[in-house]
Amino acid sequence: MTSLFEACGGFEGVHRLAQAWHHRITNDEIVNHAFSHGYRADHVVRLSTYWAEALGGPPDYSARYGDETAVVRMHSGNGEHDEMDRRAILCFEAALVDAGLDKEPRLARALLDYFTWATTTSMARYHHSADDVPSGLAIPRWSWDGLETRSR
Repeated sequence: MTSLFEACGGFEGVHRLAQAWHHRITNDEIVNHAFSHGYRADHVVRLSTYWAEALGGPPDYSARYGDETAVVRMHSGNGEHDEMDRRAILCFEAALVDAGLDKEPRLARALLDYFTWATTTSMARYHHSADDVPSGLAIPRWSWDGLETRSR
């Protein structure tokens, strides 16, 4: 069976999704607050590379940029933000359409399930302090059946 990464059309498809989501969140009146301090010029490329790895593509994020610990720390220590998370998920759902990844319902559902899980679980564990995030976390892998529990 093909990976979600392959079903998206490889890096090109994942990159389109990251571009569409980035555009939507930076234009959302609530979610854009997370970017009010600014963001890296290569945010979309890094996000694409991260999502590609998480969806079964090559481990380029881990090789080039860092591990899951660094990503989770970046998203931690900001308190709970349920409304922002909910709106980020809605932006992702709309970005699937923008990127043309909504045509195959099973793919769209798997991608939305991944993003919802990552937003409400993986990235939402450490509200109080980024210092609480343990070292050595690996990027979680997501498949058609959900979170992969075996190591790659």
